[in-house]
Amino acid sequence: MTDTSADLVILGGGSGGYACAFRAAELGLSVTLIEKDKLGGTCLHRGCIPTKALLHAAEIADSARESEQFGVKASLEGIDIDGVNSYKDGIVTKLHKGLQGLAKAHKINYVEGAGTLVDANTVEVDGTRYTGTNVVLATGSYSKTLPGLEFGGRIIASEQALNLDYVPEKVVVLGGGVIGVEFASVWRSFGAEVNIVEALPHLVPNEDEYCSKQLERAFRKRGIKFSTGVKFTGAEQNESGVTVSLENGETIDADLLLVAVGRGPNTAGHGYEEAGVSLERGFVRTDERLRTNLPGVYAVGDIVPGLQLAHRGFQQGVFIAEDIAGLNPPVIDEAGIPRVTYSHPEVASVGLTESAAREQYDKVETFTYDLAGNGKSQILKTAGAAKIVRAADGPVLGLHLIGDRVGELISEAQLIYNWEALPEDVAPLVHAHPTQSEALGEAHLALAGKPLHVHG
Repeated sequence: MTDTSADLVILGGGSGGYACAFRAAELGLSVTLIEKDKLGGTCLHRGCIPTKALLHAAEIADSARESEQFGVKASLEGIDIDGVNSYKDGIVTKLHKGLQGLAKAHKINYVEGAGTLVDANTVEVDGTRYTGTNVVLATGSYSKTLPGLEFGGRIIASEQALNLDYVPEKVVVLGGGVIGVEFASVWRSFGAEVNIVEALPHLVPNEDEYCSKQLERAFRKRGIKFSTGVKFTGAEQNESGVTVSLENGETIDADLLLVAVGRGPNTAGHGYEEAGVSLERGFVRTDERLRTNLPGVYAVGDIVPGLQLAHRGFQQGVFIAEDIAGLNPPVIDEAGIPRVTYSHPEVASVGLTESAAREQYDKVETFTYDLAGNGKSQILKTAGAAKIVRAADGPVLGLHLIGDRVGELISEAQLIYNWEALPEDVAPLVHAHPTQSEALGEAHLALAGKPLHVHG
């Protein structure tokens, strides 16, 4: 049995793992990066990137279908799903090659294979032991299902949904969170009948209730059906379709059932418990600096309780590398991590929802700026709003956006939140005209006591 040593051994090559590896290498540390599948992990190959490619193809389909409202005569002949998949896969391949090149440029010792944590300093892959002064656990997540509901046949997870070679006529989406509403949006744009089932009272239930209600309104206009506040009780499938049963006695027939009830931490089978890593409900327990209970062992990304977002894992990976290198980076504020749902329309947010803010602060003020007053939004023919939550006479606590393309506004929004800006700080800033960013400017002008393009 051979022994290969490095300053840092990372188990998992997804967003958190490779970001940690690259930053550590930049800081002069030797790095061994272990990945059993492909560099880039779920986000690049089975998540963020391919789903957003499908969503852009869906946007193109809608643009063709609705072109007449812009004075352009065009028609949608249909969806060439092979062409869509080729476009999607081409993007993934190009980005994957780019990552592989970066790994070589950073002189990362990249090891392909399934790794097992042996102890606080050792990971074993196919009989070879890799030891590190520090070890980072970055094994990501998997698509969850419900008890008694097994994947197979016409019951699929997002991984299978990404690679369908046809557009289903009817789909039931179990789960109205980010993954569920994004696939529902794609399939509706491609011409399918879609029905979402969500046990909680609203779609995208982790968002501010205002945005949830606005998304539901937009989905109704698009003909996307949904049942909220009702639980799934079972599904039966045969050669021709699947029948979904709900606790209210309703049944829904469809070609496919997409199970989108969240993602679980991929911690089983990697030797974590055997090595003494403290777990809770399958997640790795860490302190605020992402240190586990084992000295020198860190955890990053979806296996750490909190938002399961690629950019969270990426930033955590950078944080860990800098922490190990002695740079003492500031602790990441989870509420300061931007969140985007890329449906049509998009939902984007950062900071506290109004309800969460009212639980933490005695006095809270809000202002909602309707995109009806925003020139660029009218050009795009998108409805929506920018809602700002602030502490009375204090900083901005949350920013919540809904409308087409508002995900592109979240960068400014997260700066406002993370820098603890007052509305009076943002109000004097000049926002280019005509852009949707003016909606943020107008909302902060209003909260600063000098509203301009505000009706009512």
